[in-house]
Amino acid sequence: MPQLPAPDYPADVRARLEADAKDVVARYPDSRSALLPLLHLVQSEEGHVTRTGMQFCADVLGLTTAEVTAVATFYTMYRRKPSGDYQVGVCTNTLCAVMGGDAIFEELKQYLGVGNNETTEDGKVTLEHIECNAACDFAPVVMVNWEFFDNQTPESAKRLVDDLRDGKVVKPSRGAPLCTYKETARILAGFPDEREGAVEASGAAGPASLIGLRLAKGELGQPRVVHPRAEEPQDQPPSGRATEEGE
Repeated sequence: MPQLPAPDYPADVRARLEADAKDVVARYPDSRSALLPLLHLVQSEEGHVTRTGMQFCADVLGLTTAEVTAVATFYTMYRRKPSGDYQVGVCTNTLCAVMGGDAIFEELKQYLGVGNNETTEDGKVTLEHIECNAACDFAPVVMVNWEFFDNQTPESAKRLVDDLRDGKVVKPSRGAPLCTYKETARILAGFPDEREGAVEASGAAGPASLIGLRLAKGELGQPRVVHPRAEEPQDQPPSGRATEEGE
């Protein structure tokens, strides 16, 4: 049986979303380019991308629902079913996995009583394994609503989800303070983050990520080079490309 048409938003909600959508579409020379932020916008309304949200995007941009669905189902950042206030993602890509990410993920599944991409009964936490978040030097990494929690262990990860479920203030290892998943989605739609100090807190890369740059600038002295045949190590700069004379 074919699905019935998606129900519309209540009139007041649709009017508010249409005003926001007008601002989003105005940023682009081609309205079709606004689809990704509009999907974030409707996700900020319900916590996931519903059939109603996809129909709204299609109406605003003059697209078919099939075109909108193709995009919404391609990107994992768009959730297709109800999710928690906090999306807890455990990196299980290569380095995080061998450093303990797999163990953290398995421990949290047992501890929370949920599987991958499932939400706790209280609606607070959605657990999922995620791919690399470019924070390998802080492995294993857990992310909550896309904010970093570095150098995690199974025990620290369990304390983290307990604090989230208890409504305690939780501070990321670096980056902006936490907000709910819906609030995060609105920020990703391109609207200002109005939390006091959030923009300034975003900061730059962490110290571990900057070591290579500091070495290149000579701020850490010369690297210690160990001869491959276990001869006495020498403090010397790394050798450059060999010359034609073999130097």
